[in-house]
This record gives sequence, structure tokens and C-alpha cells, in this order.
Amino acid sequence: MDGLKRLLFLVSAVVFVDTMFFAALTPLLPHYAHVHHLGKAGAGVLQAAFAVGAFAGAIPSAMVTARLGVKATVVAGMLALAVTSTAFGFAETSWQLELGRFLQGIADSFAWTGALSWLVAAAAPSRRGQLIGSAFGVAIGGALFGPVLGGVASRLGTRATFSAVALLAVALAVWAARTAAARPEQPQSVRRLAGALRDRRMVVAAWLVALPALLFGTLSTLGPLRLSHLGFSSLAIGGTWLVGAGVEGATNPLIGRVIDRRGVRGPFRAALLASMAVLVLLPWPGNRWLLAPLIVVAACSFGFFWTPALSLLTNESERQGLDYAWGFAVMNLAWAPGQAIGSAAGGAIAGATADAVVYLSLAGACALTLAAVWRSRSSS
Repeated sequence: MDGLKRLLFLVSAVVFVDTMFFAALTPLLPHYAHVHHLGKAGAGVLQAAFAVGAFAGAIPSAMVTARLGVKATVVAGMLALAVTSTAFGFAETSWQLELGRFLQGIADSFAWTGALSWLVAAAAPSRRGQLIGSAFGVAIGGALFGPVLGGVASRLGTRATFSAVALLAVALAVWAARTAAARPEQPQSVRRLAGALRDRRMVVAAWLVALPALLFGTLSTLGPLRLSHLGFSSLAIGGTWLVGAGVEGATNPLIGRVIDRRGVRGPFRAALLASMAVLVLLPWPGNRWLLAPLIVVAACSFGFFWTPALSLLTNESERQGLDYAWGFAVMNLAWAPGQAIGSAAGGAIAGATADAVVYLSLAGACALTLAAVWRSRSSS
């Protein structure tokens, strides 16, 4: 096995475990909302806390990567994830849950920035789309098993379940520490990031990361609450996300190969068209057996964005001579507000009005983005 394949396995394992902990809240959300009297708005805040932490950790994680290297960043991220996930399992009040998710988000920034920078720097430009797609396919596998983990925790207890699985994060930290990695020679300052964010093409790339985060943030709050209201248990909710993430994970490596051959415009158009269609349909089913398959389709449609968005962001970072760590800081700076707004604002607006208001507004955002992508050549 060559060094790049071993590195891909390591990076894939890191993002798998990280995403698994992120997604574990989904089937537990109705339980926490009921026990702590959160309502849709409060449940959205709990979902959003992770993304707020990821936003807070975006620039610090890039600074550590640029100065100390990718290995140190990944090790720090995985050790922090083990500690914060265990703490979340022991939380007993709503503010402890929110703090635990916030700290998990900071750990997530370190893990993702270090791991993806490590992989992209080692890959030839002609293979980046495929490698990013492969890593995201495995990350989606983590999203697949996360709800299962949450479902198991709902039966066996969050303390024992999250403490046991946190050992995986510790093992990955050891693996990363024992893997060779180059140290940065001339670290770039944060001023380079500020300059890149003034570039229109980088802003477009950031929006195309933020949009699916906005869609997923909304779905991860409203979907479980609606399924629970219609009679699904925590395990059934977890199973719904399991199927959706499985299909999504299988398709992302294929999307990566298409990007390497034909560019990102086609996959973006497909993702936008599919997302618009499913968002228009999501508010209406009143039967759980109709809503669950629709949520699976929604998760797949939203997930089609990730590989082209990250490929575009990587290419734009390289075009500007930006260190990959700062490029993935842009990823976190774009993803986190989208996820947080989708979760918190989506839940609050739906609670004050109706789910249809939120979903149809997001369909409109996709339509406007599609019109812009169709006219623009900047995403080619």
C-alpha cells in the first residue's frame, strides 16, 4: 500500500469518527427537546451549538496547521473530540448540552482542517476531486452511523455509549501521531485569508459550501421533530438518516470522478435542481412512511453539493497561492454559519409560522443560486 492510500485511510477514519459524533444528536433531539422543554427554537439552538463552535475554531485551527503542521492539528482535534464527546454524554442540563456541542464544534474544526489539508497537499491536482469525494463518502458514512450511535445511546445511556466510542478518537490521535508529515516552512499569516475573502470567486465558493449547510441544518432540526410527532422512535429516526447517508456516501466518490473529468458546474446544477424539488415537497406529508423516504431523498440531494463545493474551494485557494489550511478555514467559516442559521433560525421560524415557510424559502434560495450558476462561468 502506497503512502497516499495509507493517508487516505487515516483522513477518512478521522472524518468518519468526527462526523459520527456530530450526527449522533439527530435521533436524540426529540428526547432532549421533550425533557428540557426546548421547543423547535430551543432544539435548533442545541443543533446550532456545534456549528458555532466550528466557526469559533476555524481560524485558530488554520493558524495551528500553518505553524505547527497538519499532524499536530489532527492529534489535537481528535483528543479534544474524545474529551468533549464524553462530556456531552454526561451532560444533565440544557446549557451543559449546548456547551458540550459547542466544544465538539471547536474540536471538529481542528480535525477537519488538519486532515483535509494533509490529504490535499499530498495529492496530485488531477486526483483531488476523487480523493475529496472518497473522504467525503466516508465522512457521510460517519453521518450514517451517527444516528445509529444516537439510537443506541437512547437505549444504553449516553454516558456509557459516548465514553466507549470516544476511545476511537484517542486511537486515531495515536495513529496520526505515528504518521509522517511535513512541517510548514513559511507559515502564512491571517492577512492572506482576509485578502482571499475579498475575491469574488472565493466568495462564490464559500456560498456553495454555506448553502448545503443551511439546508442540512434545517433538515436536521425539523426532520427529527416531525418524524417523532408522527410516531417514529429514536431508532427509527436514526434508521432514516442511516439510509439517506448510505446512498449519499456511495455517490460522492462517483461525483469526484466526474469533477476530475468535466468540472464542477454540472454537479452543482444537478444538486440545485434536486434540492429545489425535494424542498417543495418536504412540508406536506402527514404520514411518517411518506415523510421518511422524502427525508432520505433530501439528504442525498443536499449531499451532492459537498464534493464539488470542496473541490472548487481547493482550486480557488490554489489559484490565489493560499495555504490549504486557510482554504479549509474558509470551509469552516462558510459551513458553520449555514449550519447554525439553518438549525436555529429554521427551528425558530418554523415554530413561529410553519415548516412550509422555511422549506419553501430555502427552495427559493436554491432557485436564485441555480440562476446565478447557470449564467456564471466562475464555477467551471
